[in-house]
Amino acid sequence: MPTRHDIRNVAIVAHVDHGKTTIVDAMLKQAGAFAAHQHLDDRMMDSNDLEREKGITILAKNTAVKYHPKDGGAPITINIIDTPGHADFGGEVERGLSMVDAVVLLVDASEGPLPQTRFVLRKALQAKMPVILCINKTDRPDSRIDEVVNETYDLFLDLDADEDQIEFPIVYACGRDGVASLTKPEDGTVPADSTNLEPFFSTILEHVPAPVYDEEAPLQAHVTNLDADNFLGRIALVRVEQGELRKGQTVAWIKRDGSISNVRITELMMTEALTRKPAEVAGPGDICAVAGFPEIMIGETLADPENPIALPLISVDEPAISMTIGTNTSPMVGRGGSGKGADAKSAVKDRKVTARQVKDRLDRELVGNVSLRVLETERPDAWEVQGRGELALAILVEQMRREGFELTIGKPQVVTQEVDGKVHEPVERMTIDVPEEHMGAVTQLMGVRKGRMDNMSNHGSGWVRMEFVVPSRGLIGFRTEFLTGTRGTGIAHSIHEGHEPWFGPLVTRNNGSLVADRAGSVTPFAMINLQERGVLFTDPGTEVYEGMIVGENSRSDDMDVNITKEKKLTNMRAASADNTENVVPPRKLSLEQSLEFCRDDECVEVTPEAVRIRKVVLDQKDRSRTASRAKSAK
Repeated sequence: MPTRHDIRNVAIVAHVDHGKTTIVDAMLKQAGAFAAHQHLDDRMMDSNDLEREKGITILAKNTAVKYHPKDGGAPITINIIDTPGHADFGGEVERGLSMVDAVVLLVDASEGPLPQTRFVLRKALQAKMPVILCINKTDRPDSRIDEVVNETYDLFLDLDADEDQIEFPIVYACGRDGVASLTKPEDGTVPADSTNLEPFFSTILEHVPAPVYDEEAPLQAHVTNLDADNFLGRIALVRVEQGELRKGQTVAWIKRDGSISNVRITELMMTEALTRKPAEVAGPGDICAVAGFPEIMIGETLADPENPIALPLISVDEPAISMTIGTNTSPMVGRGGSGKGADAKSAVKDRKVTARQVKDRLDRELVGNVSLRVLETERPDAWEVQGRGELALAILVEQMRREGFELTIGKPQVVTQEVDGKVHEPVERMTIDVPEEHMGAVTQLMGVRKGRMDNMSNHGSGWVRMEFVVPSRGLIGFRTEFLTGTRGTGIAHSIHEGHEPWFGPLVTRNNGSLVADRAGSVTPFAMINLQERGVLFTDPGTEVYEGMIVGENSRSDDMDVNITKEKKLTNMRAASADNTENVVPPRKLSLEQSLEFCRDDECVEVTPEAVRIRKVVLDQKDRSRTASRAKSAK
């Protein structure tokens, strides 16, 4: 079959923070994608604000470099897909793999293969793709290159890789310095026999298969991603499998439901470095962007109008975590960050608080996020949103609040399945690295969450690696306690491991809540009296309302408190007048921590300026009646 030797399509996959985006930066720079005078940021591919803030890749993105071989041959286009390393964004990985012919598996020279390494490698092996192993960060002082290579071989065997896949080439690299070598360097050193990524480029050209096609086959192009442009409207990112796409051409658009309509391509663009440039034609193996399809969806096919043949839809793993997202129902809806009425007019103007606006935004998210599901609930102003994990759903909520939405978010729940008449729940494989002295604390934490230890290894460096299989709902709220128990030194990563029979009741939060019993403004006087009762979450001067959670109780039950109490002023000198007490700084909870903190009868109010935790039922008397009914029912 004919082959296109002028193009290679490769995805870079790895665990989170193993250096994918950094090595892509170095490839772009060394391939001459930028002028010498251009100012370049680090992690250029992480263009999203949230990606830069959190230091992780959330969306799969493509770039292309023109590589000029050293022997003077014709330049070769290398299309690179930078994928997320977090399993919560697994839909992005699966989508990225549908565009390429091989993968570069990046592994940290010190940490070795971790849960997400297993996840992304399993997807690549299932797709029967060749793999190039790149051992990155060889300059780390604690690097252990030989052991990491052996652990990677074990992982390939564990995932039932075939003989061809196990015979993978190995490249050793320091992505930060832009240096790669085929010769193993000493532990903790940069490869000495090279000054650039030339060995990495040549390995990609040698081991990534060039796209093959059939000259007689009709047009087939697979939609793998979506984008939007103010002038062009919706843009579909496609990989051409057979035939050619041309600007102005009429193609058959085969939709997810099997219906076919003829549409004209109004614009065709090819990626060069970080920009898209207009093009006239795209051939087999090319990854290009096309416009002219107002409602096209991921997984659909562009085909020949005379002979339309659909490509298989992109399939993704089932969601494991769900939470309810609805409109803001608190007394402070639309009232700005302080909650005071003075801000009301300016705040409400740009605020999105209606059910229609929230539903439209969730529907827009479904267009580009293949791993998300939105289901109706009994209430017309709330929807159940299902995703891969807590982080993926928290990122969605964070994006919505930055766009001006006000929301009420329910406690995250697990998505169960019924197998042979029994309820099964999702489980995770969690890998934990901790100093030896914190082993007991971690084992105790996991025991409460019904986690069972599968493996434990000690590298002799004072750190221990433990592997647990634990129900997904046991990990809701785990990270905060884990960091406290290990004094911030522990590292924990988890990956979805399938479903197992229901583990029974779990109690993960032992302490109750401090609940405001009236509306008003928080006073330092009230805080001083309450801080011995528990940990407070609010600053002095913050507006609160009845049913809002203002702290964590030191006991297991909830306590209604008056945090707005003022000191009575008289003209009599008090005996304690000269005694001064300081307000302990409150604990500030992020959006993720607030979701973790929630109990079943609590929810999170999210606005552009503030994140507040509250009771689902705000009225104190109604809550008491509900609690007494629940006790009598037992």
